[in-house]
Amino acid sequence: MERDVRHTPQGVGGRGFRVLTGAWAVSLVGDGVRIVAMPLFAAASTRSPLAVSAVAVATTLPWLLVALPAGALVDRWRPRNVVVVAHWLRGGVTGVLALAVHTGHATVVVLCATAFVLTSAETFADSASQVLLVELAGRDGLEAANGRFVAVETVGMDLAGPLAAAVLFWWAPAACFALDAASFVVAALLMSHVPDVAPERVRGDLRGGLAEGARFLLRTRGLRSLVVAVAITAFCAAAANAMLALYSIQVLRLAEPVVPALVVCMATGALLGAWLSPRLARRWGAGRVMAGFLALLGAAFAVFGLVPWLVVAVLACLLFGVASAGWNVLSATKRQRLTPGPMMGRVTSAYRVLAWGLSPLGAGLAGPLAAVTSLGTVYVVAGSIVGMTAILLARPLIRG
Repeated sequence: MERDVRHTPQGVGGRGFRVLTGAWAVSLVGDGVRIVAMPLFAAASTRSPLAVSAVAVATTLPWLLVALPAGALVDRWRPRNVVVVAHWLRGGVTGVLALAVHTGHATVVVLCATAFVLTSAETFADSASQVLLVELAGRDGLEAANGRFVAVETVGMDLAGPLAAAVLFWWAPAACFALDAASFVVAALLMSHVPDVAPERVRGDLRGGLAEGARFLLRTRGLRSLVVAVAITAFCAAAANAMLALYSIQVLRLAEPVVPALVVCMATGALLGAWLSPRLARRWGAGRVMAGFLALLGAAFAVFGLVPWLVVAVLACLLFGVASAGWNVLSATKRQRLTPGPMMGRVTSAYRVLAWGLSPLGAGLAGPLAAVTSLGTVYVVAGSIVGMTAILLARPLIRG
C-alpha cells in the first residue's frame, strides 16, 4: 500500500520543509513560555509538591490515553489539516487560561484540565508532524531533518520561550499564556502553506490499525530496545521535571523569575548535543553513542540532587541538555528509518504510548517521594534508575 502524495520530497532545503520548520519554531516559542510558566505558577501559588505533581501528571497523561488512537486517525487524515486544527484548538484553550490567570480563577483544577486538553491536541499534531517531516525531507535527509528540528525545538522551547517567560512572569503571569495562545495562531497560519500530503488509503477498522502499528513496533528488534530505554528515561525525566521549579525555589534559593535560567542552561547543552550526536555516531556508531548519552543523563540527574550548589546545578543542567538532545536525534532517526511510510502515524503513536506511558506515573510519584524524603532524593533516584538502564541496555542498543 503506497501513500499518495502531491509533491516530491525536496529535502531540508526545500520550501515545504522550511515552512514546516518555521511553523514548528513559532509554536515552540509559545510552548517554551507555557511549559516554564505553568509549573512555576502552580509552585508559586500553592507551594505544594502535590499540586505541582498533579499539574505534571495532567500534562503527560494524554500520551498514555490519547496518543494511540490519535496516531491511527492521523494515518487516515491529511496531516497538514490535523496540525492546523490542533494549533487553532490549543490557541483558543490557552487564551482561556490566560484570562483565568488574569482574573484569579486559575485553580489547580483549571491548570490540570487545561494541561490535559493541550497535550491531547499535541498528540495529534506530533504524529502528523512526523509524517510531514519524513515526506518533505525524504528518508535520505532524516538525520539532517531531525537535527534541524531538535535545534529549532531547543532554541524555541528551551531558550527563547523560557527567557520570555522569565520577563513576562515577573510582569504578569497571564501574559505568558497569552503569548502562547498567539504563537499557536501564527503557527496555524504558517501551516496552511505547507505542501499537502494525501491520506493513506487505509482499509479495516480503527482497532485493527492500532494493533498493526503496535505489533510492528514490538516485533522489530531495533525498535524494542528504543522503547524500553525511552520508557524508563521518560519516567525519570517526568519526575525530575515535575519538581524542577520547586527545587529551584526551595533548595537552590532562586527567585521565581530566575528559575527559567536553568531551562536556558539545558537548552544551551541541547544545541551542543544536537550538533555532536551525528558526528559522534559516524565515528563510534549510533548504538554506543546512545548508550553513552543515557549514562551521562543518569549521572547528571544524580549530581543535581546530591550537590545543591548553584554552580553544580548549572553544569548538571547543561549535561541534561547534551544527553537528551543527543539521544533524541539518534533515536528518532533510527525509529523513522525502521518504520514504513504508510504506518508512520500508528507506529509513532504506539511508540509514544509505550515510551512515554510511564511519564504520568513518574510525575505523580515525584510529589509524594519529595514530601516524604526530600526534593533532592527525587533526582538521586531518577539518576540511579537511568544509569542502570544505560548499563543493562548498552549491548542491545549497540547490536540493534
